[in-house]
Amino acid sequence: MIDLQRDGDVFVLRFDAGENRFHPDFLAAAHTALDEVEKADAPRALVTTGTGKFYSNGLDLEWLQANGGKFEEYLHSVHVLFARLLELPVPTVAAVNGHAFAAGAMLVLTHDVAVMRDDRGYFCLPEVDLGMTFTPGMNALLRARLSAPVAHEAMVTGRRYTSADAVAARIVARAAAEADVVPAAVEAAAGLAGKDGSVVAKIRRDLYREVLAALRGPALPPR
Repeated sequence: MIDLQRDGDVFVLRFDAGENRFHPDFLAAAHTALDEVEKADAPRALVTTGTGKFYSNGLDLEWLQANGGKFEEYLHSVHVLFARLLELPVPTVAAVNGHAFAAGAMLVLTHDVAVMRDDRGYFCLPEVDLGMTFTPGMNALLRARLSAPVAHEAMVTGRRYTSADAVAARIVARAAAEADVVPAAVEAAAGLAGKDGSVVAKIRRDLYREVLAALRGPALPPR
């Protein structure tokens, strides 16, 4: 489901669960891996990536349909993962190897830098086409990490951004060929690994104070 390997100063966390949807077991495994990264000796940095066609398709809608009574609890657990990455005392790079949809796209935005495969895969927030809205925490994250025009377009129209589109919109830093996505991300992460992780985390906490507060607040708006 999740594999963690260290390559010099860089940890590579690879999601390997099909569409890499956020099943509760997936979320638990991700936290276990992040615990290991956080406890490791510096210098260190983190790259996350998927396998095959998918980086992550976000929420596990099938699990939610079978566990409707846990909807708010489940959303809160997703928020916890987003907040954890924003506060992780380690530089982070997303190697977007394929589709990053919905909460999977939001996961990309919790990283410091993102590299996207140039020939296949979309960055997309399809909630509008699924008849869904965004939680307060998700809204705060998207507003903080995307420019206002891009956030509006992505959230209201559900546009599918190719790698070229995503670079132009500054959603990701650069695009790379399929075989080069992870190496490019590792190279970027290695260049950041020497930075003091506690300082990086403090800067992010201050920069995203409102986002973190929203992610820690109620997962659903008051009814």
